Amino acid sequence: QELIYYIEKLDITEEKVRLKNHLSYFEKELHSNHSNGKKLGFITQELGREINTIGSKSNYAPMQKLVVQMKDELEKIKEQNLNVL
Repeated sequence: QELIYYIEKLDITEEKVRLKNHLSYFEKELHSNHSNGKKLGFITQELGREINTIGSKSNYAPMQKLVVQMKDELEKIKEQNLNVL
């Protein structure tokens, strides 16, 4: 039971699914005719939460590097979004 507990704690499948859904929603809103900068800001917050959760669950160094890259790219998106507002 303890082993299952730790395996479940390290599983990032749920976060990957949610991250993919948030990215799809962001892209859909970005390309809509009535794109709302505030809504995009809220979506980027959700993206950040999922990325942070993946980072906190991962003990694998290459995954940690990817998390840092994702955070960097997300910050660029947030900066661009502020230009829209």
